[in-house]
Amino acid sequence: MNEQKKILFYEEGFFEKNIEEYDPILSSYLDEEKKRQQDQIEMIASENFVSKAVLQAQGSVLTNKYAEGYPGKRYYGGCDVVDKVENLAIDRARKLFDVKFVNVQPHSGAQANQAVFLALLKPGDTILGMSLDAGGHLTHGAKPNLSGKWFNSIQYGLNKSDSLINFNEVENLCKLHKPKIIIAGGSAYSRFIDFKRFRDISDKYNCLLLVDMAHFSGLVAGKVHPSPIPYADIVTTTTHKTLRSGRGGMIMTNNDELFKKINSAVFPGLQGGPLMHVIAGKAAGFGEALKDEFKNYTANIVKNAKALSNTLTQRGINIVSGGTDNHIVLVDLRNKGITGLICEEALERAGITCNKNGIPFDTTPPSITSGIRLGTSAATTRGLIEEDFIILGNLIADIISNFKDNIPDIKTERVVKSKIVNICKKYPIY
Repeated sequence: MNEQKKILFYEEGFFEKNIEEYDPILSSYLDEEKKRQQDQIEMIASENFVSKAVLQAQGSVLTNKYAEGYPGKRYYGGCDVVDKVENLAIDRARKLFDVKFVNVQPHSGAQANQAVFLALLKPGDTILGMSLDAGGHLTHGAKPNLSGKWFNSIQYGLNKSDSLINFNEVENLCKLHKPKIIIAGGSAYSRFIDFKRFRDISDKYNCLLLVDMAHFSGLVAGKVHPSPIPYADIVTTTTHKTLRSGRGGMIMTNNDELFKKINSAVFPGLQGGPLMHVIAGKAAGFGEALKDEFKNYTANIVKNAKALSNTLTQRGINIVSGGTDNHIVLVDLRNKGITGLICEEALERAGITCNKNGIPFDTTPPSITSGIRLGTSAATTRGLIEEDFIILGNLIADIISNFKDNIPDIKTERVVKSKIVNICKKYPIY
C-alpha cells in the first residue's frame, strides 16, 4: 500500500528532470523557436530580445505563487517575498519614469487599457482615439475590440499632406462629441507626439488624457523620446517592447485619486492573482533600464531606424510621414504595386520577419494591407549598428524592387537569405 501511494502521489524526478527529459516534444518546439530567432533578423516593431536575467526571473519559482491583492494587503499567506519583488518593480518604474504611482500587475498592455476604462468609464461613454489605419491600436476604440463595442468610440486620423496627427480634427471631434477620455499613442505611428497639444485640448473640453506609450516607453526611459508623464492624467504601457523587460503591462499616474480607482479596477475588477514571475521579469528589466548602457541602447535604436528609413527612401521606397523619430519605419508599398501580406511573406522567406500593416487612408483590408511595419529594437539588442541597418535596408529594397505583378523573385530571396544568414552568425543570441 505504501508503495502504491508513492507511485500515485510522487513522481520520481519531478523536481529534477529538465524539459528535454520530461517533455521531449515540447522541448523540441522550444529549440525550433530558439533557432528561428537566431537565424532570422527580427524586425517586428513590437518584439525584442530580453536578457538572460529576465528569462531567469520570469521562469523562476515565483510562477508557483498566488498573491491576489497588493503588497501588504494580500488575500493569501506566504507573500513576504513576492511583496519585496513587486515593490522592487514599482520602485524601479517610479524612478525610471519619474512618476508617483505605478501598478505593475496588468497582464498585458490591452488589459492595462481595459483597467483604465473600467476605473473611469461606464458602458456607452464616449472615448476618442486614433483610428487603426492612422496607426492607432485595437484597444483605442477599434470596432472589433471591447473598447469599440462597449463605448461610443470616435476616431481621429492624420493629415493627408504629411501623415501627422490632425489636431484640428481632434479638437473638432472633442467639441462635437465631448469624450470622457482622449487616447494618444499608437502601434504604427513613427513620429513624436505633441503631448502638450493633447493636454491643452483635454483641458479645454474637460476630458481626461490617456497616453498609451506601449511602443516608445523604452525610448522615454532612455531619454531619447519626450515623456508623456508631465501631460497625461494616466499613462499605460507594455513592458516588453522597447522597454525590453518581462512581457506584460503597466499603468502610471501622478494623481492619487485616479490611482486608487485604477488599482481597484485591476484587482479585483479585471484580474485575479498577478503573475508574480512576470512581475519579477519586469523588475529585472527595469533594473537594466536604469543603467547608462540602456540609454546608449535606446539612442542606437533611433539611429538605426533613421538609417533604415533613409536607405529605403534612397531606393525609391515610400516611408509614411517621410521618416521616423522612434523605432518604427512604416513602409507604403502602393507605388510598388504590391501588398503588405505578399511582402511580409517574401521577407520572411528571405530571413527577415516583419508584419503587414495598414497605412494612412489604406483601402485594402486589414488582412492584406498596403504596407509593412519595420522596427529596430530587437536587432539593435543583438548588436547591429547603423552600417548593418543600411545593409538591411538595401536587402529589403532588393526584395521589394524585384517583385513583378505582385509576384516575388525567388532568386533574389535566396541571395538575400544567404546574406542574412551571415549577419545572424555575426550577432548570435543566448
